[in-house]
This record gives sequence, C-alpha cells and structure tokens, in this order.
Amino acid sequence: MKFLTTPYHYDLLKDTERLSAFYEAISNNDWDVVYDLGTGSGILSYFAAPTSNFIFALEKNPKSSECAKKNLEKWHNVQVINTDIMDFEFTQKADLIICEMLDTALIDEEQIPVLNKALNYLKPSGTVIPCGVLNGAEPIFMQSPRICYQDVDDINFPKYQNRGNLVIFNKIIFEPSMEEHVNVDIEFIISIPGKINAIKLTSFTLIEANLICGPTPMLNPPLFVPIEEIDLNKNEKLKLNLSYVMGGGLDTIRTKIKDIS
Repeated sequence: MKFLTTPYHYDLLKDTERLSAFYEAISNNDWDVVYDLGTGSGILSYFAAPTSNFIFALEKNPKSSECAKKNLEKWHNVQVINTDIMDFEFTQKADLIICEMLDTALIDEEQIPVLNKALNYLKPSGTVIPCGVLNGAEPIFMQSPRICYQDVDDINFPKYQNRGNLVIFNKIIFEPSMEEHVNVDIEFIISIPGKINAIKLTSFTLIEANLICGPTPMLNPPLFVPIEEIDLNKNEKLKLNLSYVMGGGLDTIRTKIKDIS
C-alpha cells in the first residue's frame, strides 16, 4: 500500500529498521481496545488493525491527521481523532497503548507527560509499546560544541572524538506516575586522553522487554550537549551531573562537573 504522508512522516516510513521492530511487537497479538497516541501517518495503527477490535488513533497535527484518515479508511475498526492528547477524554480501558513519541533521552517530546495521563486507562494486564528506554552518555571532544542532534547526512556536521566508553545512566520503564525530572551523576573513565567539551547522549528503545532497537535514521538520533571544557589523562575519572525535564525541551538541559579523580 502507498501511504499518504507529510514530508517528515515520509522519512519515517523509509526507516525499515524502526518499522520492522514495531511490526513484530504489534502484529503478533490480539487486542480489544487500542490507543495509538501521536499516530502520525497511521502506520502503527495499520499494523494493529487486523488483530484489534477497536483503535483510537489520536493525532494533534491537522495535516498528519488527514493523512492518517485516508490511509486507514478501509479499516472500520479505527477512528482517527484530530486532538491534543492532553485534552482528550479517555473513556475506555485499553489492552494496548502505542506511544511512539520518542526522542533521545525523552527530552524534546511529550512522551512522559502523555503517558502519565494515558496509562491511567490501561488495563492491569495491558501492554505499552514501546515499554521503555535505556539512556547512555559518552564523553567527547567536539568541534564548535553546541546542542544538536547528529545528522549522518550532513557533511558539515561538527567532527568529534570519543574520550571514553558509553555509560548507561538510566533505564525508564513506562508505568503510571513517572517522575518527569531527571537528575543523575554519571561517572566516565577516560580511555583516550585529551580535551573534553561535550557529551553524546544515545537512547535505546525497549520495544518489548526482549526487543531492543538502537538508534536508527529516524528513531532517537544521538544528541550532543556541551559541557565545561577540561583536559584529562587516560584512566582519570570524570563525575558529571546531568539534569533535564522529560518533555520539557532542550532548554531544560543542565550539566555540571562535580569531580575529577
């Protein structure tokens, strides 16, 4: 089937690694009531439709909502609703909540605020797809450091060098009443001596407990965050505090060097 999309969702549909992971999780079960939050072009509702009794596909953007209605019009068990999820009145308990409003470290999308509302309407035996994320960080030296997402197709993207291994600093499992503020101390062991002026954040999506999807072209590209520039030797340890608000946006990110040993 040829999907009607916005330019952004066209790029999403080209990301076959992302789509295959979600298809595997969604299509292998039978569902009664499903909420697809931020349905976009409707592709994940399309995966769920053959094995679901009824799907509420919620989309805030009017153009994306119209595309989803066209793409899903043959499925009489799918209702596409153009609404802000935070204003929507949930009326039924769901077997499945799909919420792919993902971004790196869940900073710039409203994944957690939305799920904090929607998960009150998930049956005790219900499922969330994806079910969580793992967030990691690496110390790097970056030319012209600034907050930015990595674009592998941008030949002008600043060059950078890793100074240490990836450290997983938190694991977030999607469940009711999640704390939206993140405040963690991360300890790096420097493996390559030299200057450090940024950290690279990488997120891994837990589609299901046993199905992990790493960064893909359109799913959680690495995020670069500047820090105070320092010069470290091999095997020195750097303790860094990282804080932000999930769903609060990039302006909420704060970093502070706490210790060097």
